[in-house]
Amino acid sequence: MEFFVDAQMKRFNLLTKEIDITYHDAALKLGMSDSAMVILYTVCSYGGECLLSDMTSGVSKQTINSALRKLEADGVVRSEVFEGRKKKVYLTEKGRRLAKDTVYRVIEIENEIFASWSDEEKRIYIELTQRYVEVFKEKIKNM
Repeated sequence: MEFFVDAQMKRFNLLTKEIDITYHDAALKLGMSDSAMVILYTVCSYGGECLLSDMTSGVSKQTINSALRKLEADGVVRSEVFEGRKKKVYLTEKGRRLAKDTVYRVIEIENEIFASWSDEEKRIYIELTQRYVEVFKEKIKNM
């Protein structure tokens, strides 16, 4: 049996991939690996500290842990055990300076784009994207 993806689904998939590629391009331009970018971006988006488990980005746990060890060795972040077996990641002063020159630039671009949308456009985009992700995850889980 053959399946074909309709034109709208192809476009959706292409746009999703283009977003991923653009984040990859941003990391390259900023001299960072994708996984280092994910870590710094996530820590910054949580105000300078977050749980390691908050770093859900499609990057494997092993890759995140490897990048985290490198960032710790470079003095960019530090991590501590938090509430039992959880791990919390914190930006160091060096990490704050690096973030200002890297991920904050990406966040500013994202905020600028989002700010250009109406409240209704933002609501619809978030609602539909969230619904798609939830249903997709559920269907894959039950596959």
